[in-house]
Amino acid sequence: MAKLKYLGHSCFTIETNGTDLIIDPFLTGNPLAGAKASDIKADYILVTHGHGDHFGDTIEIAKNNDAAVIGPNEICVFCQGKNVKAHNMHIGGSWKFPFGKVKLTIAHHGFSSGENGIDIGGNPCGFILEIEGKKIYHAGDTGLFMDMKLIGEEGIDLALLPIGDNFTMGIDDAVRAVEFIHPGKVVPMHYNTFDLIKVDVDEFRKKVKGAECVVMAVGDTMDI
Repeated sequence: MAKLKYLGHSCFTIETNGTDLIIDPFLTGNPLAGAKASDIKADYILVTHGHGDHFGDTIEIAKNNDAAVIGPNEICVFCQGKNVKAHNMHIGGSWKFPFGKVKLTIAHHGFSSGENGIDIGGNPCGFILEIEGKKIYHAGDTGLFMDMKLIGEEGIDLALLPIGDNFTMGIDDAVRAVEFIHPGKVVPMHYNTFDLIKVDVDEFRKKVKGAECVVMAVGDTMDI
């Protein structure tokens, strides 16, 4: 059984059949981070977009582990320029990896990457991961959009959704996203890391209907 661990903000690790994944590894500079970049074991690093609070420690973790980056083409080209292995993808595309299948979805947000934040452009994304017979949707940074209903038609077992407002969906829109997606479980993310995204996560939990809402503290794990 695959195991999900929350490391704060939008960063999660997944352990599955001897393979270690990490998504949006923002650890250095994250006041609520649940690990240091040097502590991370990873075979693959999935990056939704190039903002520093998502791209984060990607290069360091990749080089420490000889790991491959998976994400939008522009992110991967940037990583390859840093002598990091990467599998380039685009929105709507999917690929079968040794650990399972990855599909890129749209996300309504901005995109930059690199040391000064403006080195490359492109489209942000979300991920649908098929692992051990389960489907996990990591929405990345996004606002609410109607095509979440199409994502729901994929049969999502677990949705990881931002709720922090200002830069992404707030609580009420994230609740509507749950209604669109109909996941078995939902985990809130991208909140309380900074003052601009401080919200009452219990309000989200109480408002969610039709799905089990699991509020994960930093460092918590759960079976998928």
